[in-house]
Amino acid sequence: MSGALPGRHIVITGAANGIGRACVERFLAEGARIGGIDRDAAGLAALAATIGPERFHAAVADVGEPIQVEAAIAACAAALGGIDGLVCAAGIDLVRPLEQMVTAEWCRILDVNLTGPMLAAQACYPYLRAAGGGTVVTVSSGAGLSPLKHRSAYCASKAGLQMFTKALAMEAAAFGIRVNAVCPGAVETDLLRSGLASMSDPEAAREEVKARYALARIAAPAEIANAILWLTSSESSYVTGTAMAVDGGRTFH
Repeated sequence: MSGALPGRHIVITGAANGIGRACVERFLAEGARIGGIDRDAAGLAALAATIGPERFHAAVADVGEPIQVEAAIAACAAALGGIDGLVCAAGIDLVRPLEQMVTAEWCRILDVNLTGPMLAAQACYPYLRAAGGGTVVTVSSGAGLSPLKHRSAYCASKAGLQMFTKALAMEAAAFGIRVNAVCPGAVETDLLRSGLASMSDPEAAREEVKARYALARIAAPAEIANAILWLTSSESSYVTGTAMAVDGGRTFH
């Protein structure tokens, strides 16, 4: 694509790192202005310094906190002059056998991975309607399509996010708003690396992860951003309510 998002005003959660940051970089290259939301204040500040305030507005917020999300979205809308797109890329993981998991851990995973996108979409909804339509893309996971051992909270949050996305697509269609999910597999991010580092043999764990995939490799964040870009652009104008697997073939391999 070239210039796929001219004049678009798009909010991206989880903007400071990983898939969210890859989306920021790709969407800017395609002509969009971006409101970036993340709880990583230092990461956001560094990103904003390299881009400049004309094209990027940084808003520090924890997506699991309703008041913070509402304030961050309002600040982004004011800075951008409206919102016509949302990408929900913020997310956290948890590897924990059920018997060892505490309720607070379960709730935190759902707060960030499931309630967070709902809060962001809810706060953006009036701006999307005022724009006469727009796009919402949630970042679910291949783990919401095919489960993983010892990750019941994560899998439940991502499966729930897919159904939220589909239900919202039905509701939002009346206003010309398209809502879709991407379901990545393993992606080379800090989240993945920290998970592997916690294993007794990180390199063996990495090879085990790669073996789950038909393509036998881990994705780069930019590869997921490419799929999110397509769902955000007019090239996917007849696509809504889908959960697109961008997972190197894990869910069928």
